[in-house]
Amino acid sequence: MANLSQSSGVSRRDFLLTGGAVVVGFSLCSSLPKFVLAQAPSTSGLPSDVASNLGKPLDPHQVDSFLAFHADGSVTIYTSKVDIGTGLRIAMSQMTAEELGVPVESVSIVEGDTALVPDHGGTGGSTGIPRGAVDVRQAAATARQAILNLAATQLKRPANELTIAGGVVRPAAGGAGISIGKLIGGRRLNLQVDAKAPLKDPATYTLVGKPLLRPDVPAKCTGKREYVQDHTVPNMLHGRVIRPPAIGAKLVSVDESSIRGIPDVRVVRMESFLGVVAPDEWAVVRAARELKATWTEWEGLPGSDGLERYVRESAVDHDETIVTKGASKGGDPATAFSSAAKQLSATYTWPCQSHASLGPSCAVADVREDGATVWTASQQSYGQRAQLAKVFGMPQEKLRVIFLDGSGSYGGNGNDDAAADAFLLSREVKQPVRVQWMREDEHGWDPKGPPQVLELRGGLDAQGRIVAWDTQMWIPTTVPGARPLLAADAAGIPQAHGQGSGAISQNGDPPYAAENVRVVAHWLKQTPLRPSNLRAPGKIANVFAVEGFADEMAAEMGIDAVEYRLRGLSDPRAIDVIKRAAQMIGWQTRPSPMPRPEQGGLLVGRGFAYMRYKQAENYVATAMEVAVEPETGKVTVRRVTCAHDCGLIINPDGLRNQIEGSIAQTLSRALHEEVKFDRSRVTSVNWASYPILTFPEVPLIEVALIDRPTLPPFGAGEAATAPVAASLANAIFDATGVRLRSVPFTAARLKGALKS
Repeated sequence: MANLSQSSGVSRRDFLLTGGAVVVGFSLCSSLPKFVLAQAPSTSGLPSDVASNLGKPLDPHQVDSFLAFHADGSVTIYTSKVDIGTGLRIAMSQMTAEELGVPVESVSIVEGDTALVPDHGGTGGSTGIPRGAVDVRQAAATARQAILNLAATQLKRPANELTIAGGVVRPAAGGAGISIGKLIGGRRLNLQVDAKAPLKDPATYTLVGKPLLRPDVPAKCTGKREYVQDHTVPNMLHGRVIRPPAIGAKLVSVDESSIRGIPDVRVVRMESFLGVVAPDEWAVVRAARELKATWTEWEGLPGSDGLERYVRESAVDHDETIVTKGASKGGDPATAFSSAAKQLSATYTWPCQSHASLGPSCAVADVREDGATVWTASQQSYGQRAQLAKVFGMPQEKLRVIFLDGSGSYGGNGNDDAAADAFLLSREVKQPVRVQWMREDEHGWDPKGPPQVLELRGGLDAQGRIVAWDTQMWIPTTVPGARPLLAADAAGIPQAHGQGSGAISQNGDPPYAAENVRVVAHWLKQTPLRPSNLRAPGKIANVFAVEGFADEMAAEMGIDAVEYRLRGLSDPRAIDVIKRAAQMIGWQTRPSPMPRPEQGGLLVGRGFAYMRYKQAENYVATAMEVAVEPETGKVTVRRVTCAHDCGLIINPDGLRNQIEGSIAQTLSRALHEEVKFDRSRVTSVNWASYPILTFPEVPLIEVALIDRPTLPPFGAGEAATAPVAASLANAIFDATGVRLRSVPFTAARLKGALKS
């Protein structure tokens, strides 16, 4: 496609829009809910009349902050939670329409626009449903009670005799009614959200639990959907930032004459921040490549070879006992270990990994004296506004941040940094600037999921019961404050150097019965590369270690892997997902490894893993079948079955989509992904050096959804990722007898292990 674009001037978007013989058309939109992004704002910063003219509050305790009722009967949701491909828009609309008794197609959403939506948190941690949609649902439940009371006066009937359906309030026994649009359309309710406003009985649901289609998909398939990469504003320039050849290098000099032959390019320099802008994007791409600059040398990285040793030997900020249980609580579990019939120990490691968004990060900024507007795919519009305002010295009320769809984020990728790049360039040239990162920027400079090392010890009695368990984990500490922006550091602008990777210490303890458990986190003062939360931060590595070690215990005792897990569980929801995943894959009871795994020259095995996400949310079990080529070490995943319980299911198709995506992405992370770096820089800066799962490698994935309509809903953007690496490692062990405790499971790594 790149060749087509360069040779003919046809963009990917143009091709999709005109390629009628190639693109499948959809005629579903007329029957689907309409979803809108935030209104197109003035490019002179925050419009002074946005909130006042609409009369719209932004207080998250007010119903009117979340919901607007219009004269035509339609309803608009305002939320700081954003849909990053998770299907949140349709799920939130279903929940809201259900409570209000309106058609789901009459609901639209404004998301992530700091001028229009209340701040009820950023998007992450699978909180879009339980802390986002649930907030809006409660506002809708409060509104429903108020609407019924207003209608009671109009219809001269008691409110408890009225019902709302199809956007009309009428007597439950039948008779004339009044539409919501006529009753309150265009007016504010002036109500506080009532946390005790009753919700509808799940037994009466007509929308929640239904597989309604996502209305954004047809436009995405036909090239009509606007992503932040497509966004333009009048008088806009394109920009690129020139990164140093080493992470800590300083800019010495710039030879602007080296790009004199490229027309209309302006060079922007602030200390070591170096950028180029021009009306034409190809001009700035060329200029960024050809501009000659001299940088200092820098070698402050340890290199990715031997990373485990570096992590173990790094300076510790403090130690924290995360979990204690049993007789050894608060002390040394040595006594419990000394009484064990068997003792095991193992060390599991996880590498640095990139967010690896398929499209590089992008942002548009228009910075003027009276205010600024930033268009971004950031998962936290309010958080980004606060950081940009603080770093660049602008009052928050003069800065508007607007979310637009991006190309995937999976946590804190380069989106916030691209926004800072655009902001700084726009401020300097006094025009709107669009910054599109290049592939080497995305892989080389996005903040990384950090490395993790887990050392485990276990003690078993003669029957295989866990009498002692000890987890020691080496993970980066959290430093309060926002993650530092590349642009500000390079430009010498003071900023807080916060550090955070998410809740990476969770799920470090076994979910199974154990008499004595201790989990200790050794919080490291620093990590080699700038850390960030990466999808299911920490939990994948921790479950990889815990479930791998549980599998080692089962194998040591000669007990079937599924049977061993069931022996240690009493929670019926946990037992349900384990039995369901095993049944789907046709699990046959026997210990691992498989006695005769060879099939036509391949070593074939199966693996299993279970976890409860954060030990408090979703229940997930996965079973996996793999085939290994012993001569090459190549692993082929043939089948994956997953049983998933997240409480109340809002949209089963959307949920299934999230689970399948979680499994596929984590297979990629377990089989292929590892950030490589030398003493100066990241060296895995393209798809050749940082490979991901290919389409032919995607296995058959079967998902069983267990609905609990009377229980609270949990988000599903992350949970299904957590047991994948563990079940894959356990399947490889079953097939080969080789236990891989370090990710990724590359062919070279497995081949070496097989030979040794």
